[in-house]
Amino acid sequence: MSLIKAAVCHEFGKPLTIEQVALRAPGPGEVEVTLAACAICHSDISYAEGAWGGTLPAVYGHEAAGHISALGDGVSGHALGDAVIATLIRACGTCPSCATGAPVYCATPHDRAAGPLTTADGGRLEQGLSTGAFAEKVVVDASQIAAIPADMPMEAACLLSCGVTTGVGSVVNTAGVRPGHVVVVIGAGGVGLNAIQGARIAGAARIIAVDMSEEKLATAREFGATDGVLATEPKPWKAAFKAAGRAADAVFVTVGAIPAYDDAPRYLAPRGQLVMVGMPHSGDKSAYEPVIIAALGQNMVGTKMGDVVLSRDIPWMVDLWRQGRLKLEELVSGRWPLEQINEAIADTNAGAARRNVIVF
Repeated sequence: MSLIKAAVCHEFGKPLTIEQVALRAPGPGEVEVTLAACAICHSDISYAEGAWGGTLPAVYGHEAAGHISALGDGVSGHALGDAVIATLIRACGTCPSCATGAPVYCATPHDRAAGPLTTADGGRLEQGLSTGAFAEKVVVDASQIAAIPADMPMEAACLLSCGVTTGVGSVVNTAGVRPGHVVVVIGAGGVGLNAIQGARIAGAARIIAVDMSEEKLATAREFGATDGVLATEPKPWKAAFKAAGRAADAVFVTVGAIPAYDDAPRYLAPRGQLVMVGMPHSGDKSAYEPVIIAALGQNMVGTKMGDVVLSRDIPWMVDLWRQGRLKLEELVSGRWPLEQINEAIADTNAGAARRNVIVF
C-alpha cells in the first residue's frame, strides 16, 4: 500500500480536492502505472457532475499514459519501465462481447468501489471509469494498457487512451467510412476533430464540420475538414448539402447535446447512417420520425470508445502518428499540474479547449 496524490470528487458538481489517497499493490493480472499525463475528457466531467450516477467519493480520469512501475502475478508481455497508455477498457476476454472481438462492451461486472483505491484512512473510494487516473499512479487490469514507443511524448500519447481512439475508431471501425464518402461531423471539439481525422485517413471525399463556433470550424479545417457549417444557421443541413453536392453517407454526433441529435438525421442520404458518439446525460431524450428512417433505409448506431481493440488499433495509430498523418501534439491545448485541475476543467467547459492535459 502506498500513499499517492489524487484529485477526489466528494460531492457531485463541486470542485475536486487534492489529497492523499491509498493505492494497493497490483494483484494477479494487474499492473501499476506511474502516470506522466492524463487528459481531461468530458466523460470525466459528466461523472463529476453526477450526470451518470456512481458512488462517492471517487477519483475520475481515464485518458492516461505513463510507465509500468509494478507487475502483478501472471502478467506477461509487459516489463517494468515500459511506456504504456492506460484506458477504461477492462476486458475479461471470455464473455460473449470479448469473445466476438468487442472488448469495449465486456459484460463481466466490475465493482469500481471495491478496487485498488481507498481513502488515506482506509475508507471506500471509487476507481472512476475503472481507471482513477486523476492521480499520480493507477493500478489497472492488464487488459487496460497498451504499449507505446518510449520516445512518444506522454501528453500526446495519453490522447490515444480515449479521445483519439473514440473519434478515429467511430469512423474506421464503427461506420466503415470508405473513399468517396460524404461525412458530416457535428461538434468540432476534441472527439470531433479526431472523427474528422479519421474521415480524412479513410479517404472521405467531403468532410463537413458543423459547430457553433467559427474558430472551431477553422481548427476543423486544419485537421482535415473540407467545409465548415455554423450550427446556428436556420437549416445547417441545407448548407451541408450545398457544400458536398449531396446528403451525407455518415453523420457523427460527437457532442452530448440533444439539439444536435434531433437535427442529425436531416443530414443523411438514403441508406446513410447516424453514428452516436457523444453521450448526453442520463434521462435526456431525442426525437425523430421513424417513418423517414425506415423509408430511406437509414440506420442509427451507437459506438463506445470507437469500438477499439487496443492490440489491433493502437499500433496502426502510432504508425500514422510517426508518418505525420495523425495529429496528436496539435490536439493539446493546455498543460496543467494536478493542483490546477479545477481550472483545467473550467477551461474545458468553456468550450475552446481541444484537450487539456494534466502533466505529472
